[in-house]
Amino acid sequence: MLGFRFIKTQPTQYVIQFRNGRAQREGAGLAFWYFAPSASIAVVPTASVNEPFIFSLVTADFQDVTVQGQITFRVADPRRTAALLNFTLGAKGDYVSDDPRKLSQRLIDQVQVAMRAEVQALSLKEVLASGQTLVGRVAALLQAHPTIEALGLELLGLSLLAVKPKPETAKALEAEAREALLRRADEAIYARRNAAVEQERTIKENELATEIAVENKKRQVREAQMEAERAVQERRLQIQREEMTGKIGLEEQNKTLVGLAAGNAREEADTKAYGLAALMRAVVGTDPKILQAMASVGMDARQLMALGFRDLADNAAKIGQLSVSPDLLREMLQPLAGR
Repeated sequence: MLGFRFIKTQPTQYVIQFRNGRAQREGAGLAFWYFAPSASIAVVPTASVNEPFIFSLVTADFQDVTVQGQITFRVADPRRTAALLNFTLGAKGDYVSDDPRKLSQRLIDQVQVAMRAEVQALSLKEVLASGQTLVGRVAALLQAHPTIEALGLELLGLSLLAVKPKPETAKALEAEAREALLRRADEAIYARRNAAVEQERTIKENELATEIAVENKKRQVREAQMEAERAVQERRLQIQREEMTGKIGLEEQNKTLVGLAAGNAREEADTKAYGLAALMRAVVGTDPKILQAMASVGMDARQLMALGFRDLADNAAKIGQLSVSPDLLREMLQPLAGR
């Protein structure tokens, strides 16, 4: 075809046609004819690229650690990239230099430099525990790195897949972590036991407090009963004292009454004695038979018969024999039988 060739690029490829050192045509996804002897074609891929990496770094406490991850980037400024690296296509349609393949390595080198700076500032435990923070710091450093800007690259993402120490170091850390977990488990067991003991003590204290409250209530009840009994006793003693006072008053009244009765009896006796004395003085010198006759005045027949029998008894020495008929005795005893 007399040196004319046709090229067709994809939308993710930025093509630049140079002739005589100047860009004649450029754009993404172009298709055109060009004269090969006088033209140079540079094709810069603009699609995103994922590149894995794995580094062996040293921490601040001189421990080896392996960092494995992945970086995602794309060519944001193809003209700047093509100006620094050779993306020229050869006659067979492949690149004439190794610069396109070295672009990823240059970026990974910058990632390694930034990652080493961050890891060396941290201890092993901090590196293992701060993966996301480490990613953020390294990504911030790469975004502002002048080499990446000069290459026209754009960092789309950075991720860490693994951060591993040496196997013996990992075993030591695992042992330490395991011991810490066991220690925390023991502490949890001790705390649970202490809590159980504390709860038991609280329950015992509550039981003792309840017993003390019950005993206090019982004591109050007993005191109330004793107070009630004492009040009853005091009331009973008061009633007894009132009864005693009443009896004493009654006895004093009886005493007064007896004294009055004795005085009256004495006065009556004195009066009777005085009357008898006057009567005796009146009958002094009087014949006893006359007195006897006067005494028999108003007597009934029985009394008179009794007086007669007494006279007979008085003169028994003078009487030789006395006969009393049964009829006379019956007449004398008949009134007595009627009683």
